[in-house]
Amino acid sequence: MQADDRLIAALDFHTIEDVEKLVETLGDSVSYYKVGMELFYSAGPQVITYLKRQNKNIFLDLKLHDIPNTVAEGLCSLMGLGADIVNVHASGGFTMMKTAAERLHAAAEARGVRCPKIIAVTILTSINEDDWRGLGMQCEIREQVVRLAKLAKEAGLDGVVASPQEAAAIRKACGTDFLIITPGVRPAGAAINDQSRIATPAAALKNGATHLVVGRPIRAADDPRAASEAIIKEMESVK
Repeated sequence: MQADDRLIAALDFHTIEDVEKLVETLGDSVSYYKVGMELFYSAGPQVITYLKRQNKNIFLDLKLHDIPNTVAEGLCSLMGLGADIVNVHASGGFTMMKTAAERLHAAAEARGVRCPKIIAVTILTSINEDDWRGLGMQCEIREQVVRLAKLAKEAGLDGVVASPQEAAAIRKACGTDFLIITPGVRPAGAAINDQSRIATPAAALKNGATHLVVGRPIRAADDPRAASEAIIKEMESVK
């Protein structure tokens, strides 16, 4: 897998116009984009259609979390948009994840289309130790992240979203054929913003991440293309 296929630029915008501007600026330096709640809830499916017309890959980051049937049918509805990766919250439990994976694969087969990869969010990278304790949790964040990752794999999912700080432990627990998508990636010297458990691009890959989600360091840069190319260069340095 090439480094430019492993970098996922986050489209944290409200309008399709802002999306078009950034995608055109980045050109062929970025082939993968994340569409999250902020954008999808405001611009809707048209943003997926636009990105597909530009021959881009899409991680549709909507983090579904509900009863098993609702999540499964929601994913089946979203599959028609053509996203390459979709996700759920692992905290929805084993039955929810297993039902979602089975139903999505069955629907893809029935429709004769490629099934998107389905991954699970473990613990949000914005959550720090104080937040964690405030939720009444007794175990360490890393311990719970690994537990949820193993549960996701057992349920038939393709991978997880987790902080780069937990990537090595997940890789050890879940093996080589398992996606680990890491937000909270910040090039050296970049602002932390609202992330708590972060790492540089090189460190995230060395820890076992397969894909890196990068938002503000690209989007807010004076030269977004130069910023994305610098990140890819750092990624390429990791053997």
